[in-house]
Amino acid sequence: MKILLTGVTGYIGKRLLIQLLEEGHHIVCSVRDKNRFGLKLFKDKIDQIEVIENDFLDEGTLNNIPKDIEVAYYLIHSMSSSDGDFKEKEKTSADNFRTALEKTNVKQVIFLTGIINEEKLSKHLESRKAVEKALASSVYGLTSLRAGIIVGSGSASFEIIRDLVEKLPVMVTPKWLNTKCQPIAIRNVIQFLVGVLGKEFTYNENYDIAGTDIVTYKQMLLQYAEIRGLKRTIFIVPIMTPRLSSYWLYFVTSTSYFLAVNLVDSMKVDVVATKNNLAEKLDIHLFSYHEAIRLAFDKIKQNDVLSSWFDSFSNQFHSRKVWQYLEVPEEGCFKDIRKENVDDPEKAFDRVFSIGGKTGWYYADFLWRIRGFLDKLFGGVGLRRGRRNMSDLEAGDSVDFWRVLYANRDEKRLLLFAEMKLPGEAWLEFTIKNGVLKQEATFRPLGLSGRLYWYSVLPFHGLIFNGMLKKLAGK
Repeated sequence: MKILLTGVTGYIGKRLLIQLLEEGHHIVCSVRDKNRFGLKLFKDKIDQIEVIENDFLDEGTLNNIPKDIEVAYYLIHSMSSSDGDFKEKEKTSADNFRTALEKTNVKQVIFLTGIINEEKLSKHLESRKAVEKALASSVYGLTSLRAGIIVGSGSASFEIIRDLVEKLPVMVTPKWLNTKCQPIAIRNVIQFLVGVLGKEFTYNENYDIAGTDIVTYKQMLLQYAEIRGLKRTIFIVPIMTPRLSSYWLYFVTSTSYFLAVNLVDSMKVDVVATKNNLAEKLDIHLFSYHEAIRLAFDKIKQNDVLSSWFDSFSNQFHSRKVWQYLEVPEEGCFKDIRKENVDDPEKAFDRVFSIGGKTGWYYADFLWRIRGFLDKLFGGVGLRRGRRNMSDLEAGDSVDFWRVLYANRDEKRLLLFAEMKLPGEAWLEFTIKNGVLKQEATFRPLGLSGRLYWYSVLPFHGLIFNGMLKKLAGK
């Protein structure tokens, strides 16, 4: 079957792509930039993949969608956008998608959205409801799968719960922790997305999909702590305003501030599924919340996290056209270049490819943590994102407050671009040639503030970069 898959570089899309390829389908991957899409994971299935560039906010980019597609997945959303009018953008994207798809032979569109059973919905869920309505068409059948909290290795919900419970033995929390929800394991979500494929009885229908447990957010935190063998105490206070709650979530966890605002807004609404028999019809065994947590940790222990919500690109990132920065500039830049001989290039580059996350930055990690805290303080991403895989990297991966632009083991080259708050643009590049490890930091300042920033951090560079280089070289 020929399938159009949007959101393929996102948390759900990447996992769904792997499953669809395993089942032998031909997948047309719609991405905003081909440089973002790494084929390394799919080299054995490369003949089943076609990659096209589209931006569904721009109708002019949609003419290359193949006419002979049979099914399409709509996995596009803007919850982490800083743009207050994300609802309008989401509807525009859905309208353009529907118009483009109506010109093809598509028979079914599958949409993953949120549970929207309450009369009073958050802005995010209102937007999801509007998108579902915009996608409906008389030309094809729309199958809407409505999920609540998705739990899996690398999912936003799981990582936020993990941050809170692992780091805070005592929590003073907002009253929305008493809100009810019905979490679902990522494995079940993928099973539903694949299971409804081509099933005509699901056309023009919507289904709530959820696990077996109805719990409060407080119970989710405490059950996670129980599984991890941690004793945690939670106090709920009624005085936390939505703004304070958003700041609390932002500073304690690895989420962005704008995502925190939307999450807090959504968490005030009960998200409990309306019962249906779709799981029975598709022969899907639903997991409990406990089972979903254990499955997530199995993947983490095996260092086999296939995708992470941290690696999703925000609209701001795309709008900056960051892939143009694959070519590190020379003019108008400050550079810090250091070199060190290595005895074993393979081992040295293994260390380079393991940089950041739990491994750390090899030298003066406390200074890196201070820089991460300052970045959070000014609205940046900080260091808490970590990385998806502890020993491997591909283009588009996040590494703490850096983004991987290029990663190639054979060429022994890794290029990172800074996503921290800076008065300018910064790159960090590692290469090994002829037994020499080269570490090059490039900074293109923005005005006087950028130049002052560079000279203010220069003494720290001498300490940190020199120590890091020697550790990477194995000295």
